[in-house]
Amino acid sequence: MKYLIVGLGNMGHEYADTRHNIGFMIADELAKKAEVSFVNLRLAYYTEFGFKGRKVYVIKPTTYMNLSGKALNYWMQELKIPVENILVLVDDLAIPFGKVRIKPKGSSAGHNGLKSIESVLGGSNYARLRFGISDNFPKGRQVDYVLSGFDDDERPALPALIDRSIEMIESFVTAGAELTMTRFNK
Repeated sequence: MKYLIVGLGNMGHEYADTRHNIGFMIADELAKKAEVSFVNLRLAYYTEFGFKGRKVYVIKPTTYMNLSGKALNYWMQELKIPVENILVLVDDLAIPFGKVRIKPKGSSAGHNGLKSIESVLGGSNYARLRFGISDNFPKGRQVDYVLSGFDDDERPALPALIDRSIEMIESFVTAGAELTMTRFNK
């Protein structure tokens, strides 16, 4: 059983700890927990490890957010991983900060990374872990908001939320999206 975990984010120090890069942050902690490191390969930072008899591949696309689908498609084909074994880690404005949800499919909700993935896959039938970043921004300031860092009152909660996200990823790999949804989405 092979799984592809795709952390969404943007390359570069100016994006490092921004809300839009939570996918990269979760992927980094997942790799750290597995005691593996990322290497820069074609279209992505890449790593792999074994987990409970399964092979887990993790990528952080180097294509920038709006071309994430290109990297996902390349690695999906290269590693011969079926779409049902793909989990995309993504920030979500529609979910309050402090909530993390897994969904077996759904719309892009205007997220450029998910739009790119949908165009490449020809649909939205892939699982995603949606990390709530809230929508506390004035009208017309969405881009500034998602590309800004977490607020001072949010930062202390991040490690526990990232740990919870990793538990959800491990559950996805061992039990699938539906059971993980039942177990974790509250």
